Amino acid sequence: MGKTRPRRHEARPGHLAPLIVAALLAHGPALAACQGASCHAIRFGAAGLDDCPGAGCPALRDAIEAQQRYLNLFGALQSAPSASRPAEAAAQAQPDEARAAEADLSMNMPPEPDDPELLARMQAGLSYVGANLVPLLRYQSAVGSEKDRAAASTWLSLRGMVPRLERIAVTPGAHATMTAILTLLARPGDRVLCERITYPGLRNIAGRLGIELVGVPMDLDGMLPDALDAAIRGTAPRAVYMNPTLQNPTTLTVPLERRLELSEVINRHGIPLIEDDAYGFIPSKAPAPLAVSAPELTWHIGGLAKCIGAGLRLAYTVAPSGREAHALAQALRAVSVMPSPINMALATQWIEDGTADSIRRFIRAESAARQQIAAEALDGHRYCSEENAFNIWLALPDGIGRADIVARMAGRPLGLMPADAFTVAGPVSDKLRVCLGGAISRDALREQLFFLANVMAPNAFMG
Repeated sequence: MGKTRPRRHEARPGHLAPLIVAALLAHGPALAACQGASCHAIRFGAAGLDDCPGAGCPALRDAIEAQQRYLNLFGALQSAPSASRPAEAAAQAQPDEARAAEADLSMNMPPEPDDPELLARMQAGLSYVGANLVPLLRYQSAVGSEKDRAAASTWLSLRGMVPRLERIAVTPGAHATMTAILTLLARPGDRVLCERITYPGLRNIAGRLGIELVGVPMDLDGMLPDALDAAIRGTAPRAVYMNPTLQNPTTLTVPLERRLELSEVINRHGIPLIEDDAYGFIPSKAPAPLAVSAPELTWHIGGLAKCIGAGLRLAYTVAPSGREAHALAQALRAVSVMPSPINMALATQWIEDGTADSIRRFIRAESAARQQIAAEALDGHRYCSEENAFNIWLALPDGIGRADIVARMAGRPLGLMPADAFTVAGPVSDKLRVCLGGAISRDALREQLFFLANVMAPNAFMG
């Protein structure tokens, strides 16, 4: 009896190598000329690849690495529970170390939940997502379903906002939302006003759109109303951007009286305002958004990245009117088609069952605890902070440059960002944004901040 031949869709470890090589031969002239392209070891996945005559060829090395990734995946699939036993597979699911290691320390991250009960509630939300998985894989509205926008309305009410549903859009994160709004309001070469020290994400977006940012002078209460009025008169901007609560990076919160003064200037000039309320949900008693006092001009972006989790890539956006919300939908459709229905469903479930508010309260309390750690570790150093901020704005001692500190702290699990990234106008100060959140534990944070304090000591730089 002849040997049973494998079905066409059943890949075997030794069979992918010739496919890789064939593909690279078709698309990579460098590999076509490589001495190892016909090597038996490469073609059949045998050992001894380092002895291949073309082993030093970069194109061939890429083929070898691709083959090895396949072999690793093949082994994992062989040991994984059968797809015919999904309940068993779900029960055996374990945290993935590769995913746990992923973190972008250049971002200002909130503390991550570690309470077992809260984590269990968060995971329970995935059961709802799983029960509705097939419809959630469809193309859907560019601004969220009515159910998701109703949940957004509930969440926005925590900030004292009660807009009509037609003005609310569920959008794919604050960055995409700001990009879409700016494409509606400005063209390359136009000007947009912002705080003199502002969110670097705005600087990146504006640069890519060819928009000139004009920094408006600030004090400890935020943007100065008279300076804003003068800048509007003098620069003919297309819009104003503000991040008024726990501002990134300074941590300042614009008080209510100043907000009313700024709203008066906005209303008098009839200029659109982009209000980035990323941190507005964190404090227990944050002042009302500027959108409340300038509703017909304000694009209010209530991002979920800081108050729930950045991985959701969602924001609850309130447009100045239903007509402008429709225009935003069209702009977003061109940029990202739609927000993820799976992520929207999870966020909506968490809002409806109270999990989202529990996450928000955890972040609030944990941020306060970490500010206490910073106060202990950095005693004697000058910095700006607020109780519920998850960063500090650190002033370096005289004679010590921000580049020196960033270099000394390189490779450590502490997010540092120099003032250069935030400064739109005026001299760049020797300051750093130090993130206290993310995956780092309290004990590890304390250790890293003590190390930072030692690095800033006068005798730390001995060459």
